[in-house]
Amino acid sequence: MRAIGKRSISFGLVSVPVKIYTATEDHDIALHQVHDKDGGRIHYERRCDVCGKVIPFEHIDRAYDAGDRTVVLDDEDLEALPEASRDDIEVVEFVPSDQVDPITFERSYYLEPEKGGVKAYVLLRRTLERTERTAIVRFALRNKTHLGALRVHEDGVMVLQSLLWGDEVREADFSVLENPPRITPKEQQLADALVQSLESDFRPADYKDEYQEELQQLIDAKLAQGDAVDTAATFGQEGDEGEGQEQQGAEVVDLMEALRRSVDRKRSASKSGSTGKSGKPAAKTSRRKKAG
Repeated sequence: MRAIGKRSISFGLVSVPVKIYTATEDHDIALHQVHDKDGGRIHYERRCDVCGKVIPFEHIDRAYDAGDRTVVLDDEDLEALPEASRDDIEVVEFVPSDQVDPITFERSYYLEPEKGGVKAYVLLRRTLERTERTAIVRFALRNKTHLGALRVHEDGVMVLQSLLWGDEVREADFSVLENPPRITPKEQQLADALVQSLESDFRPADYKDEYQEELQQLIDAKLAQGDAVDTAATFGQEGDEGEGQEQQGAEVVDLMEALRRSVDRKRSASKSGSTGKSGKPAAKTSRRKKAG
């Protein structure tokens, strides 16, 4: 893993230098859009409403629409905000762990101690474990101030979890629950029995994203059968232009090349641990013919 930043946990006069790592990753297969008739890539332009030109990122600022007026904020304006540039993870308070509602959790980050901060890191970790407390902190990341929860994860690693601010969680006010229906003892007994029949220890590794696995199988099967187009052609780059011939939007790749690419993708997927076989038969790969 590569660290995305360095900070110092500060509580009282104690400072713990740490490196921050993203604790989770997205394994969804990335799909892009193409024209259904010729397979060409679809692009979205950042076009200015005033001059009509396509604008590159380096010339794009952000703005707030205040109704009849708009406030434009450039990079210097945003970088000048003091809270968005702080380098410490400031402990605000220590609260009972069961008071932190999981609904407020956003992203999770592993914290690794720097060489000079291992002892203070272990001391803070042990204190949180012994007192069964979670540290509520303020920190800045990617030019944004966050509220966070600092707690102990497995293997003695501390995890920083960004939290939603209090006014970002909606109140669940459902009138239908104000007068709940009567539950009979027999109904409760059966419900308890059902729960007991499904009791188990939660092991996340036991669960697989079947949709992503079957999507990968579908893609690999299409590649293996040659049911694919040349990538360069999707960008409008034709390798062979014949006079008097209608431009082809895509070319079917050679079967051996498709097999090679399929094997390469499988190896990459297994190395990254993104998806695995689910043991289910591959999805159908017959190409649909469009009417007309």
